[in-house]
Amino acid sequence: MKPSPGGLFASTVPYYARFRPAYDPRLFALLGRRFSLDGSQRVLDLGAGSGALALPLAPLLRTVIAVDPEPAMLAEGRRLAARAGVSDIDWRLGSSDTLLAMDVGPVLLTVMGASFHWTDRERLLRDLDTLIEPGGAVVLATCGARHDDLEPPPWLRAVEEVRLRHLDPERLQGSGPAGYPDVRHQEVLLRSPFSRIEEVRWDRTVSRSVDEVVGLQLSYSFTSPAALGPDRAAFEHDLRQTLNTFAPNGGPFDERVRTEAVIAGRATASHRDPSQR
Repeated sequence: MKPSPGGLFASTVPYYARFRPAYDPRLFALLGRRFSLDGSQRVLDLGAGSGALALPLAPLLRTVIAVDPEPAMLAEGRRLAARAGVSDIDWRLGSSDTLLAMDVGPVLLTVMGASFHWTDRERLLRDLDTLIEPGGAVVLATCGARHDDLEPPPWLRAVEEVRLRHLDPERLQGSGPAGYPDVRHQEVLLRSPFSRIEEVRWDRTVSRSVDEVVGLQLSYSFTSPAALGPDRAAFEHDLRQTLNTFAPNGGPFDERVRTEAVIAGRATASHRDPSQR
């Protein structure tokens, strides 16, 4: 997993958990049914951030191993877990590059929330094949990404115009150092041990105030406080003025938000037990 450049993710920490849309609860219900999660399993959350996946999963499991390369994100995750009374999360500093040296496995599932593109995907999937138990899977989850069949509301198009006025367009192509990879995740999975793919999705409407729309922008690496630098105040002022033309009273700003997951299992039922390798 490539480290986040210039501490961009560190500067998003106060905004990430508060303003990013939560994953649809139906995702966790599906994983619970599909993998018979009964409080006895272990799951790896790689690129866990502040726990958007780990926190809802923890009540279904014995342990979630939450790994992230950003110390501030882990600290925020521990704080949120303590506030929620969740104790079954093992927060660890690390990445896909250090995974095999971290004594993580075996695990039933490895979940990733929009972090897979930060990794050497082919190598990571080979490594996960040594950690994930028979019958387990890789789960790639996203929430709030743009989709061609979900028409963005007019106010969201205006937000994008504000971004373009304040940021280099190349920075907006993706949150990774070189933007998003050209090869789709599903194609990489089809060439890996986890080639049995299922895709699921759920849509819902999220309503935000003007402060929440601004906070959401600050949660992204490309419009993080670190990325904006001294232009942050001007960006926020421009954004608020633009939003006020759509809703002078501060909202609500409604958006259809999709949670989707790629669940990738092994193509054959027979597989060596990780403890035997």
